[in-house]
Amino acid sequence: MSTNSQDKGIWISDLNERPEIRSPFAQTKTVHFYDTTLRDGEQTVGVVLTPPQKLEIARALDALGIERIEAGFPRVSADDAEAFKLIANAGLKSEVWGFARAVRADVDELLRLGSRAAVIETPTSAIKLKAYGLTPEEAQRRAADAISHAVKNGVKVAFFTVDGTRTELNSLRSFYKNALDAGASELVIVDTIGVCGPEAVEFLLRQVREWVGPSVPLHFHGHDDFGLATACAVAAVRGGAQWIQGTINGMGERAGNADLGEIAMALHALYNVPVALDLKKIRDVSALVRRLSGYSLAPWKPVVGENLFMRESGAVASQFHIPEAIEPFSASLVNTERLIVLGKKSGLDSIAIKAKDLGIDFTPEQQQAALAAVKKMGTAERRLVSDDEFRSIAASVKTSA
Repeated sequence: MSTNSQDKGIWISDLNERPEIRSPFAQTKTVHFYDTTLRDGEQTVGVVLTPPQKLEIARALDALGIERIEAGFPRVSADDAEAFKLIANAGLKSEVWGFARAVRADVDELLRLGSRAAVIETPTSAIKLKAYGLTPEEAQRRAADAISHAVKNGVKVAFFTVDGTRTELNSLRSFYKNALDAGASELVIVDTIGVCGPEAVEFLLRQVREWVGPSVPLHFHGHDDFGLATACAVAAVRGGAQWIQGTINGMGERAGNADLGEIAMALHALYNVPVALDLKKIRDVSALVRRLSGYSLAPWKPVVGENLFMRESGAVASQFHIPEAIEPFSASLVNTERLIVLGKKSGLDSIAIKAKDLGIDFTPEQQQAALAAVKKMGTAERRLVSDDEFRSIAASVKTSA
C-alpha cells in the first residue's frame, strides 16, 4: 500500500509508483476543468433542463471549483439563450463560455448575449465532412470566418474539432493551424465518438503539442463508449492537456461524456496530480444534477455511487474497523459517511455494529436470533432491512428471550 498517500486517506497500490510503470506526465501543474453538463450533458436522451435549473446547476458547479462553465448553445433555442443570460449575469467566479458552430449567426447570438469566451466547432474527419456535405477547404473557410469574427468582437475562442480522433493527422494539423491563424487561442482535442484508447489519446496530445508549441492551451474532450473516458482523460493530461472537458455524472449522448468527478479523483489519488476541484462537494453536485435531470445512477458508480461506503456482507463487516482494508480512499475525501446495512448477506459482525450504532444491547443468543431474522427478511423480500425494521426485530428477539 502506498505510504505516500496513507496520511491523505488514499490507500492505493505501491505498484502505481514504480518508475518502470509510471511514465512522466507532460502536464504536472494543476489540471483545470471545463464543464459541459449544461450543453453536451443535456443531450442525454430525454433530459430537458429549464433555465432556472441550469442556473442552479451552474451555481453548484461554481462552488465545486469548476473554472469554466459552458452555459449552452444559445442559438439552438430561446430557452438556451435565456439560461445563458441568467448564468452570465449570476456573478459566478467561473468563466462562462458559450458554444457555437462555425457559423456567423451562432457567433452573433453569443455576441448579442455578451459572451466573452466560446468554443467554436467544425467537423474535421472524412466521415463527418461527408455527413455534413462539406469539403475540408470549405470547413476550414467557415471555421476561419467564424473564429475571426468572434475574436474581432472580443471573444476568446477555443477551437473544437468534431471527430478529431478519426481525422487524418495531416488534415487535423491543417485544421488547427487554420484556426490559430484565424485568432483561436486554445485548441480542443475531441474524441467525439469515444473511439480512442488511452495510448492513442496520449500520442495525439503530444503530437498536437509538438505542432503548436508550448504556449497554446490544450483541452481534451472525450466520450465513454468503450468505458475508457476516464483513462483517456488521464492519458490526455499525461500527454499535456491543461484542461479536461466533461460533465457531472458523465451524462451525455450514447454512453455519455467523460465524468469530471471520476477524472479528478483518479488524477488526485492515483497519480498525485493537483486538480482544481473540491472533491468534498462532488457527491452533492452529483445528486443535484441527477435530481434536476430526472435520471438515476448505478449505485456502484465510482466516486458518487450510493453503495461505495455501504457494507452488507458479513465478511466485509468484520473488517469495517479498518477502512483501508476494504476501501481505496477515505469517505471523508468526498464528505460522506461509512455505513453498515443489513440484509441476506449480513453476519454477526454486521449485527454487532448496527446494534451498537442504534444503542441496542444483545446477548450472544439474541444476536444470533436477530441475524437469523434479518437474513430471513432480506432473502424473502429481496431487499435491505431498514433501521426501524431492525429495531422491531430486536424488540421481538428480546421479548421472546
